[in-house]
Amino acid sequence: MQFLLAFVVVAPLLGAVAALLPAPPGLKGKNPDQAVLRHGVTVTGAVLIATIVLAVGFDHDHPATMQATTDISWIPALDVRIHLGIDGISLPLLLLTALLTFLCALYSYFKLPAGPSPKAFVALVLVLESGTLATFAVLDLLLFFLAFEMVLIPMYFLIARWGGGQRQAAAWKFILYTLLGSVVMLLGILLIGLKSGTFDMVALATENGRGLTTSVQVIAVLAIGIGLAVKTPMWPLHSWLPGAHTAAPTVGSVLLAGVLLKMGTYGFVRILLPIAPDGMRTFAPYLAAFAVVGIVYGSLACLALARTGAKGDLKRLIAYSSVGHMGFVLLGIATMTPTGVNGALFANIAHGLITGLLFFLVGAIKDRYGTADLDTLAGATGAALYGRAPRLGALLAFAAIASLGLPGLAGFWGEMLTLFGAYSPAEGLSRPAFRTFMAIGAFGTLLTAAYMLIVVRRVCMGEHTPHSRLSPDDRAPRAADGPEPSGAAGARPAAATTPQLADIQTYEAAAWTPLAALTVLAGLWPAVLLGLTDPAVQKLLAGGKS
Repeated sequence: MQFLLAFVVVAPLLGAVAALLPAPPGLKGKNPDQAVLRHGVTVTGAVLIATIVLAVGFDHDHPATMQATTDISWIPALDVRIHLGIDGISLPLLLLTALLTFLCALYSYFKLPAGPSPKAFVALVLVLESGTLATFAVLDLLLFFLAFEMVLIPMYFLIARWGGGQRQAAAWKFILYTLLGSVVMLLGILLIGLKSGTFDMVALATENGRGLTTSVQVIAVLAIGIGLAVKTPMWPLHSWLPGAHTAAPTVGSVLLAGVLLKMGTYGFVRILLPIAPDGMRTFAPYLAAFAVVGIVYGSLACLALARTGAKGDLKRLIAYSSVGHMGFVLLGIATMTPTGVNGALFANIAHGLITGLLFFLVGAIKDRYGTADLDTLAGATGAALYGRAPRLGALLAFAAIASLGLPGLAGFWGEMLTLFGAYSPAEGLSRPAFRTFMAIGAFGTLLTAAYMLIVVRRVCMGEHTPHSRLSPDDRAPRAADGPEPSGAAGARPAAATTPQLADIQTYEAAAWTPLAALTVLAGLWPAVLLGLTDPAVQKLLAGGKS
């Protein structure tokens, strides 16, 4: 188990180095670019298999206990240790990261975004995976910070070099926001380490803030919380997100929404709740207030983008929806109750599955139509996906309904548990205030349903006319049509032929089916996830005591 966890964290990094080296002659094949893409699929597949084996070997009877631990002294002068371990909180996030990265590598093998060398693309994706997995596995504050920062550079280049329009501006805004937040976060981490005498997250969680004064905890929560809130992203520190998602390639958007945003909320749960509980209690009402403003703001922004004539970009709309969904995660954390925190962790995983699937689908629609503009999709091109690509349209409708929180799908449980947690927050928090936040959050679910149903109606439904203007993918070469025999029976003008889009391809089905299946599984059997997180959360909130 120790070896497996170390392998899961280090293997993508070694794979990134190998991707940049010349391929051995026997592995080059006819196309060196395809060889390096195969390398990416192989490495991410091996990491996924190792993570699944790790999950199977995990002691599910004791999910609150740190398992597969490695603890080696690294910098004795600062008491910095290479300390790795997983429990019921981090294991689901490891699995989600390994799964999404493998699916992105598989998708890219068949649909590589336009840009520079595939070698660089594969190496950056693997470095991104290694940094994300390390963030969820390390148990030392300074190592957490290093892993947290490790993902910034690869994501910057994925947006700046393989992205679409306005990619340079979006990439710069992304890295400036996150770097500035990280500088403040580092100060908070150093404050905790110097005042407590250790950076070990397990020891600090067991102390439960007893070695830190209230004023130190308040300052630490403010500093670390700002850095985590930028990555989450929390309103009003979210403005980098829509541009980054809109400009990023499809796999970049999937990894950004499905994995990177979870690093911020994971930090709130793993670091601030157990290590500085008094400081969190001071800021919890403000965190909840920002969270519910984000829920409503994100939904209203989506409604504005979805209306006719707004020229709203579908990728931008899904990005704004993430602001609202992550608002529910922050609200659950702010309640400081087992119910609310479990809801936040469930919503984290559900958002990764559903929004990852949505970005895959929107990328496929953009590839087919050449645009993600909602007015164009619903207008002259005759989107009507149900008629032109029925399986693609049905899957988009499924993902949209899952995103709005339909009971029986993964999106429902996280939001419901979060609202229940807000109804009865932790002792010392204002119950009237949190019940007000609960009411505002519940109103946000109605707004979410409204914009998601508008998107489905505009993109999937509508009159499907044979005279719709075809996209470049729809036009067959004239030479391949062949001449129509003069006077042939049943002959009809080409304009009468109903234009069709390419429906879901085999590689797309392979990349998307696991996400749809897990969305259903988590919705119908939430105990699979809650059985892991609840004991760990109970121990975390009790100050390291089971």
